[in-house]
Amino acid sequence: MTITLAACQYKIELIESFEAYTAHLTALVEEAVGQGADLLLLPEYAGLVLTGQLDATTRSDLHGSIAGIQPLVPRWMDLCERLARRHKVILQPGSMPVKDPDGEFRNRAPLFGPDGLIGHQDKQIMTRFEREQWQIAAGLDGLKAFDTPLGRLGILICYDNEFPMLGRRLAELGVELVLAPSCTDTLAGSYRVRIGAQARALENQYAVLSAPTAGTAPWSPALDENRGRAALYVPSDYGMPPSGIVAESDHDMVEESHWLITRIDLADVARLRTEGQVATRRDWPEQFGA
Repeated sequence: MTITLAACQYKIELIESFEAYTAHLTALVEEAVGQGADLLLLPEYAGLVLTGQLDATTRSDLHGSIAGIQPLVPRWMDLCERLARRHKVILQPGSMPVKDPDGEFRNRAPLFGPDGLIGHQDKQIMTRFEREQWQIAAGLDGLKAFDTPLGRLGILICYDNEFPMLGRRLAELGVELVLAPSCTDTLAGSYRVRIGAQARALENQYAVLSAPTAGTAPWSPALDENRGRAALYVPSDYGMPPSGIVAESDHDMVEESHWLITRIDLADVARLRTEGQVATRRDWPEQFGA
């Protein structure tokens, strides 16, 4: 089954009311759906755009802005669920810091489908910035696989793509497509995620769809600078692009949000595990006996 994927190179904008944000996200989703998208992916910390609704003093304070948007989280979740139901699509609207009952904030990426909330994935490993300055805690419940009408999906949030054993765990869970929402403020950061995502696709013989934040937002201490390209990565093997890049956006910064629309049959990727030039997924255990 060929499916249409939409990965958003997401421009961080100052949106100062929930009504305006609703119109913004609705229009963005409708644009992708109008191009035939079955699955829509937004980047890591896309939900932090909600900090624009706080007063200028609060939204300019890193910890104050994260705490300040917590009352908006249920409304954000409800909006995303309604959009997924209305358009009968899979929607991963990026992530945001969510305060848990234990008092810790975690970087959480929910996943919605035509029947509502499917589940969520928390980021497993924090960057130095998240760990030392944001004080975001690591997820407690490990990696998950999500069964959807399009196939079994997994989520590796940004930095998590740089760790081979996390990608391998998703392979062991039978994941066919990994969603990789990211947020990086330098080209070096965006390349780290890109290299990691391509390596995970190669090692595990699955596809990885990546969506980044892009542009500048001087009003936000968390999202002030953003670089990255949306892309779909696959193993470099029979029937796939030699580069392993099915599609990639043209620039690492944009003036407005832009969807990368691409199509893939996940069965073609799965076939490589048994008929490819190499069998990296099968042969993975051999390296530990070398």
